Order: sequence, then structure tokens, then C-alpha cells
Amino acid sequence: MAPKDEVEEYMLKDLEPIVQAMVKEIIVKLPSSPTDFMIDWLHKKYGLKRQKRTLLEINRDLKKQLEDLKCSSMDTGITEVGRVRFASQPTMPASESEGSDEEDDDDEIDMPPPPPPGAMKARASVSAEAYGAFNRQVTFQPPKYEKNSQQTERLRSILSSSFLFSRLNQKDLDVILLAMKGMQFEAEARIIQEGQDGDCLYIIEEGQPECKKMIGGEEKVVKRCSRGDVFGELALLYNAPRAASVDAGSQPCVAWQLDRATFNHIVKGAAMEQTDRHKAFLKQVSLFELLDDYQCSQIADALKIDQAKKDDFIIRQGEAGDKFYIVEEGELVALKEDDDGQVRNVRELSTGDYFGELAILKNTPRAASVKVVSASAKVLWLDRKAFKKMLGPLEDLMREKSSSYSK
Repeated sequence: MAPKDEVEEYMLKDLEPIVQAMVKEIIVKLPSSPTDFMIDWLHKKYGLKRQKRTLLEINRDLKKQLEDLKCSSMDTGITEVGRVRFASQPTMPASESEGSDEEDDDDEIDMPPPPPPGAMKARASVSAEAYGAFNRQVTFQPPKYEKNSQQTERLRSILSSSFLFSRLNQKDLDVILLAMKGMQFEAEARIIQEGQDGDCLYIIEEGQPECKKMIGGEEKVVKRCSRGDVFGELALLYNAPRAASVDAGSQPCVAWQLDRATFNHIVKGAAMEQTDRHKAFLKQVSLFELLDDYQCSQIADALKIDQAKKDDFIIRQGEAGDKFYIVEEGELVALKEDDDGQVRNVRELSTGDYFGELAILKNTPRAASVKVVSASAKVLWLDRKAFKKMLGPLEDLMREKSSSYSK
């Protein structure tokens, strides 16, 4: 067996990122069968192959499970299947039971008895099952901590660059801004402790806190944070104890604290709703017709939002391009300036249209400018890295379609 410190380092660097990504997908999707979802997720992401069983093997396994359930319920008169409990059926006379067994066909699958009326209840959420103490159903009233205009704008700027908060609409963002509580920590002060329950997250405004984990019986620094970084969110996202300790570091730290209840009601809920909305939207965009449901979900989860008003330029001709855009709302126009200084309209853009791919595909400056012509517009975007990773299979199709305005 490998030494303990090697095992812990392996879990931290190799296993934990995979598990965290998979658990995040489970929390967002809340699948009815988590086991099947995890197997499919690993299959699609890493190319793993599921082992197929024959109908006969499935039949035998189900029979064995039913026999085990019958044996375990003889004393109580109750049979438990999954989360639903049934009253056991009266025992059949020996002659009838033997006759029934002889008539069984190995190619037919025995099914458990249907639940009695009212036995099936709504499935609890993953978070409610995992951490009940934090998920009691009460009327939600977010806390409010007044801030001056400078603090508000400074915090708004930090939140807009954070992946957790960048997808919030203006109303939800305002709630979060008020709910953030300013915190100050002296140098070397411990902010969160590994293994403890987590009831809040932090966003750094000043300082360089250090994330530490116990490895080989010794605390080791695994990450140094900076302004705008978020820590403590894993305990809220996955309803788990703190995955690491965080100290203020060699300098005092100023941070903003957000409580679990506000995070769950506003940030977590908004992320799930927005991902579902973007996924439905992508299915209506012709470019993504060739992608399967899983690929659309991955893109929807990675999309970010920009809002603009009339006469704003989303991109400008000649600039370096590192974002790919899809129009969600509004009307825009692509403008191209010729060598003689004349500007011509090369393409009109509306809901479902996309632009900005040429600069990424060809690694060249923007070939045209895109301007908002409606009262307002909303565009979704992917950065260069996400574009290459997720839309690589569609590059040929985009090259063909882009010829209409690249000339």
C-alpha cells in the first residue's frame, strides 16, 4: 500500500477535482438515479464504457434482491424498496408458491409490488438529504448590511468577475450586495478550519490568504488567494465539511462574508435556473443542433452574460478577439470599415445569431465591429479556452457560415 502522504496528495490533486466536478453536476441536475447519472457523466467526460448486462443477468440480480428483502422483512412485516416501504404480501401456500416458481421464465423480469396510494412522496433535494440541519424550510429574509457607494461599487466590481456571481441578474445581485458582511482578519488569523461545518463563504477584497490542508500529518499550503478570489464555497455547494483551512497569511485580510441561507436561495438557485434557461435557448440555435443533451448542458453552464444599450459596441474591428458571442435578446448590426474609410453594414444580428468566432478560429484581429441598434441587448459569451474546448467539433461549420460577413 502507498504511504499515507502519497495517498492524501493523490486524493487532493487527482481525485478531488473529478469528484467536485461530478458532484456539482449532480446538485445542478438533481437526477432521480444518481448512480446512473454518475456512470453516464464519467462515460461522456472521460470516454469510459459501461458494461452491458444481459436480460437474464438483470433478472437474476433482481430476483436475488427481492429474496434478500423478503428475508429481512419477515420479522417486521414490512418490505423496504429504496425509500418506499410496503406492507408484506400474505405468504402463499407451499403448493401455490412452488407452482408459481416452476412457471417463472428466466427471460422475464420480476417487478416489485406497486406502492400503496400516497406512499410515493416528493423526492427531497440533495442538500436537504445531506445536511438537514441547514435546510429547514423557513421564510427567507436576507440580512442587510448598509454600505457606502464606494464600498458597493468596489464589491460589485469584484462580484462581476467571480464565476459564482457573474450570472446573477441585477435584482439578485443587489440582494447579495446588501447581504455581504465586511470582515477584517489580522495577519496569520485562522478564517476557516478544515473539517468543520461551513455556514458562509468569503470573497477577498484585500490580502493574500493561504489555503492549507493536512498532508502526511502536517499542514501544507496548497493555494494562495488574491483579490476577488472566493473561498469556503465548496462547503455550501456540496453540503460538506470544510475541505481545507484558510489563514489570513502574512498580511491582514479584508473580506466580504456571505451566509449559507442567502447563498442557497439566491446564488445556487439562480445558477440552476439560468443553466436550464440557457440550455433550452441553445437548443433553438441552429449552430448547436448537432450537439447532444450533455454537450448543451456543459456549454450552458459555462456561458456568461453581458448586457448593453443602444449604440454600444460589443466588439470593434481591428481589436484582438478572445470571446465568442451569441445574441440572446436585442438587435445588433455588424459593421465593416473598408480601406477607403467607408463603413458598410455586412450583417444584421438578432436572437440566436452568433459572432466573434472568426478572430478565435483564425487567430486574427476582429474582422468587423458589432453595434447594438435596439434599445437594449443581452449577449451570451464564451472565452477562447471554453470555445476551443467545447465548440471544437463545430469549427468547420462555423468557418462556412462566417463567409457571409468576412469578405
